[in-house]
Amino acid sequence: MARWLRPLVGVLLLLEGAAALSFLHHRYEELVQALFRVQSQCPYVTRIYSIGRSVEGRHLYVLEFSDYPGIHEPLEPEFKYVGNMHGNEVLGRELLLQLSEFLCEEYRRGNERITRLIHDTRIHIMPSMNPDGYEVAAKQGPDSNGYLTGRNNANGVDLNRNFPDLNTLMYYSREISGPNHHIPLPDNWKSQVEPETLAVIQWISSYNFVLSANLHGGAVVANYPYDKSQDQRFRSHRRTVNTPTPDDKLFQKLAKTYSYAHSWMHRGWNCGDYFADGITNGASWYSLSKGMQDFNYLYTNCFEITLELSCNKFPPEEDLERQWMANREALVAFIEEVHQGIKGMVSDENNNGIAGAVISVQGISHDVTSGDMGDYFRLLLPGTYTVTASAEGYQPLTVTTTVGPAAPSLVHFQLRQEVVRKPAERKASGTRMSNKALQKKVVPRATRRGTQR
Repeated sequence: MARWLRPLVGVLLLLEGAAALSFLHHRYEELVQALFRVQSQCPYVTRIYSIGRSVEGRHLYVLEFSDYPGIHEPLEPEFKYVGNMHGNEVLGRELLLQLSEFLCEEYRRGNERITRLIHDTRIHIMPSMNPDGYEVAAKQGPDSNGYLTGRNNANGVDLNRNFPDLNTLMYYSREISGPNHHIPLPDNWKSQVEPETLAVIQWISSYNFVLSANLHGGAVVANYPYDKSQDQRFRSHRRTVNTPTPDDKLFQKLAKTYSYAHSWMHRGWNCGDYFADGITNGASWYSLSKGMQDFNYLYTNCFEITLELSCNKFPPEEDLERQWMANREALVAFIEEVHQGIKGMVSDENNNGIAGAVISVQGISHDVTSGDMGDYFRLLLPGTYTVTASAEGYQPLTVTTTVGPAAPSLVHFQLRQEVVRKPAERKASGTRMSNKALQKKVVPRATRRGTQR
């Protein structure tokens, strides 16, 4: 085949794959059928699992893409998309079904980009976090759907206002130099959240997610943390309380990746509103308490943004294909953003992985931790950084590393166990007592050595 024909054939195959997809709204049973159809078409790189059930008993299904489904491979990052958190904001639900079919189809075709993405990333796709709310909205249909009909779950609760409020704890902790990551949950948190919220919290506690987006509707903008301002007395004043995270520049870059890969989000003017570059700090737009994206950042290692994808919360079916074509490249490009910064293994002197090791970057007051196997992932912009790994019972280790604009830099840490001196030795090092005097003192038995966390 002539060399100049190959790119054209690739484009035609991509367009043929896109044309094969069905652009319809999917009720719960149809959504389940669509997920299992993808799994049957790509059985060796997909897995379906449920993280729990909704108030009315519907499964919260997740479709996983990986070259080893169901297995976390060391140094392979975990990524997730969550759609339909608000039941009446349905475009994200349909886009994630389309994305699932697209990834499967392109993998089967041998698309190098998609194959590499699936082999190097563990991708989790949850089309609907609020299937009960969707069914309420779908009964009304796109033509007569009220602006709030079906937004909440079956108990009438807004799920994006239902996560534990860690922002308030973080703002207080910052004043007293407390923890800036993995902030502990209140003792009674389980009694304060809905079944869907509980399922998601347990899900993100079980997987070491690195990057995520949740898909909404009602505007067209990529929204990044923090969503909640430090003083919510200003919540009525829109775009006046910019509340950045320590990773603000990185979050802006992540948001721009989506907005500029989207067909029109980056233009700024959408739905009668303007957002420069098609992005906004959440609290700068309006302050939101107990939201999911802030919770991800403050409780886990995951960096999450919120994607508002359409002015119409329940667009008609004839608009779904246009919306898919506008979002397809952005959805893929955003997954690829998980491969940046630094990653590596934290191990002891016997090369055993150390779970829960803290990775600190000088100048950025937000840490991440290593996973169960000792691997860690720290998203960073290109630059030179001083990075420290520390773990209970081990001596901290600090290195300087340079991050490039492409693949993440591999930075491994091998930590030595702390040497625990006997109490008499510690006292001797801080006094001028003679050896003869020391010999007359009773030396207690040595304390236990530090244990691995």
